[in-house]
Amino acid sequence: MLYNYKEAMKEYKNDYNLKKALENNKVYKIEDGIYSDTLNNHYLSIIMKKYPYAVIGGLSAYYYYGLTDVIPDRIILCTNRNATNIVNYEIKQIRMKDELYNLGISSYMYEGINLKIYNKERLLIDLVRNKNSMGYDLYKEIINNYRKIVSELDITLIEEYLTHFQYGDKLYKILMDEVF
Repeated sequence: MLYNYKEAMKEYKNDYNLKKALENNKVYKIEDGIYSDTLNNHYLSIIMKKYPYAVIGGLSAYYYYGLTDVIPDRIILCTNRNATNIVNYEIKQIRMKDELYNLGISSYMYEGINLKIYNKERLLIDLVRNKNSMGYDLYKEIINNYRKIVSELDITLIEEYLTHFQYGDKLYKILMDEVF
């Protein structure tokens, strides 16, 4: 089990007991402020514990949902504009206004890790919005995979989400032409 510093202090009562537990290998320091009772932890569980305010999005989310086989070089974490700056070369932070940040947050089990991730409907809208910032082949791969799961998507949810985006009506037309 992973603990942040506050949870570790609650478990071990004070710094002295935490240091003794560390010396006796009852708990391990994984990173600054992150502790675990096991030595080996999945990198995603560490990220989810270290950045609980962040949501996985973009290429990372498409990969974890199985919509692409392209492994992202960095994990994309979305935060609101006022969130703490994430300083980690393995993570790309995308800041957004609260209205868009909170839209479509869900949880998803990936390799036994509960991820805080955007749902597929929200990601489909983001895919179309950011079409020009990714390679054509990658875009087509993800769109083709969305076509395979079109029956699983909630079209009314997509329509509701589109009301929050600039040019939502144009995005809707593109979605209807390319996916549905």
